[in-house]
Amino acid sequence: MDTHFFTSESVTEGHPDKVCDQISDAILDAYLEKDSHAHVAAETCAQASGFMIFGEVSSTAHVDVVSVARRVLKNIGYTSTEIGVDADTVPIQVGLVEQSAEINQGVDAKIRAASAGDALSSDEQRYELQGAGDQGLMFGYASDESRELMPLPIVLAHRLAQRLAYVRHEGIVPSLRPDGKTQVTVEYDADDRPLRVDTVVVSTQHDPDVNREWIREHVYDNVVRPVLDDVCGSTIKHDDITLLVNPTGSFIKGGPLADAGLTGRKIIVDTYGGAGHHGGGAFSGKDPSKVDRSAAYAARWVAKNIVAAQLAHRVEVQVAYAIGVAHPVSVYVNTFGTETMLRQIIEKAVKQVFDLRPAAIIDELNLLEPGYVRTAAYGHFGRPEFAWEQTNRVQELRAAVEALL
Repeated sequence: MDTHFFTSESVTEGHPDKVCDQISDAILDAYLEKDSHAHVAAETCAQASGFMIFGEVSSTAHVDVVSVARRVLKNIGYTSTEIGVDADTVPIQVGLVEQSAEINQGVDAKIRAASAGDALSSDEQRYELQGAGDQGLMFGYASDESRELMPLPIVLAHRLAQRLAYVRHEGIVPSLRPDGKTQVTVEYDADDRPLRVDTVVVSTQHDPDVNREWIREHVYDNVVRPVLDDVCGSTIKHDDITLLVNPTGSFIKGGPLADAGLTGRKIIVDTYGGAGHHGGGAFSGKDPSKVDRSAAYAARWVAKNIVAAQLAHRVEVQVAYAIGVAHPVSVYVNTFGTETMLRQIIEKAVKQVFDLRPAAIIDELNLLEPGYVRTAAYGHFGRPEFAWEQTNRVQELRAAVEALL
């Protein structure tokens, strides 16, 4: 049989890059709670000697960003320098400045001017006036190989990382510390259908008083086995895996104590684990006027609805924008030869059914609501709690396709 292997990785909330993502998104949430139209582009960098929060903000609200950062660190479990960093004492510098007026004029200055003159009488006018916050290209991806309509390797990697954090927080496996990484290799057949889980790698920070054999046993029993049984069930083989736990030996020193962290440095972990393209920029710390974030969410929404409508087994959607312009400059639907209708018809139906202007995306997906910190660890996609994961356009897509035949 002609088979191939594909691998994806995830990291826990205590990984230094993910610490930075969570702080940046928690700051965004704090601004949105007070000012739903705040423009935020917050970046965080971390090292044991200190953190820096920098970027651009335009808002009527005042936020104590240092307190926000310390709260995130405590929630993760970084409460001492021995573990990685002490949330109460680590130095935190802030370098947030006002957003560039030249960028702002393309995003919503026209809307404010029209509102002041009572020129806005409908959402349609607002959708036309609010341009993209930057140029760029964004991708959405979906596949029917898992119930989440996501690539199976990244689903498993995220679930393992989540479970690793859960057993630490709940004390189910004592002596674990916040930093950790997971990696899953899946074997596929010639038709890109998953056959079996081949290899699982788990690296977890731990206290110095436990050895690798003890960790391996507890990680397998309490993390790996429950996740594989739940996700794979009886459909995908997972009873004869290669399991590597802390392959280098000990992993005592972790988090910002061991490695510097930076917002936006885990973008493949955030998206599709390498199975789909990634365009534009990172997500965390950016308000939804930045199409880097909002249009990537919308593209996933489109792709998932296409697969849920059974118009293709595997889909990637590219959307591209020019700064200050509302309508995308291009929309491309790639079905990888798995379509059940002509690809060109699916693409035309997408353009009819989905309004991909930034303001329309923000309204449809309710993106002015705080809660972005929940996206900052364990993936932005494949999680039913997020609005862009809804399959609420399936019937409209099917009807549009039928009308085009």
